[in-house]
Amino acid sequence: MDRLDCSPQAPNSPRANASGPPSPPQPPLAVQGPRKWSREAAKRTTDLVLAAVMLICLAPFFVLTALAIRLDSPGPVLFRQRRVGRGGREFTMLKFRSMSAHATSEPHHRYVTELAHGAVGAPNGDLRKLTHDPRVTRVGALIRKASIDEWPQLFNVLAGQMSIVGPRPAVHYELALYRPEHRERFAVRPGITGLWQVSGRNRLGFNEMLDLDVEYVRRQTFLFDLWLILRTPLAVLRANTA
Repeated sequence: MDRLDCSPQAPNSPRANASGPPSPPQPPLAVQGPRKWSREAAKRTTDLVLAAVMLICLAPFFVLTALAIRLDSPGPVLFRQRRVGRGGREFTMLKFRSMSAHATSEPHHRYVTELAHGAVGAPNGDLRKLTHDPRVTRVGALIRKASIDEWPQLFNVLAGQMSIVGPRPAVHYELALYRPEHRERFAVRPGITGLWQVSGRNRLGFNEMLDLDVEYVRRQTFLFDLWLILRTPLAVLRANTA
């Protein structure tokens, strides 16, 4: 399994490329500060139970969504993309396809880079998704609005690559834009929902979103995860009515 360097002195970071004597190698933050086994076991058990129950309950809607995607545009039902997970390990994240089959990631790559440098977004620096994106299909716009496109990530949870609650799964080209302290977000599995999702979602700035991911890593408990899960439906509804 591929693993990216997610240490504070990652090769792609500006500090790593600066002149001067090289810094001593540092281990990924994922192996620093080992967590209690009981908390890890409880979180994994909760993930397995919730993912299995949700997949069973949502099975009819999975079928209807897949049918709508196939009828709306040619191409596969599922979208697969390499993301960076716990400890910098890459994995293939699943989503319902919401864009045309031949869409590329270049517009998003360019947008994220400009957003991180404050060149795009709302006047107050809020994080905004690409609007009027021609890559998005008609059905894709609907399932993205309701976050239905995220449902297949339940299979990533069963596979141990993701958690129900955690930081957003990172795209590899974002890593060069992180501040050193943001690497701490790779100490846990990425999640389907998380602190930033219920704290403003697309109204947050790029660095503010990453700061909330790090805050989650430092605050995570079973009750905190439960609170975030219960707040997620309200956050989705609030985002759609904003």
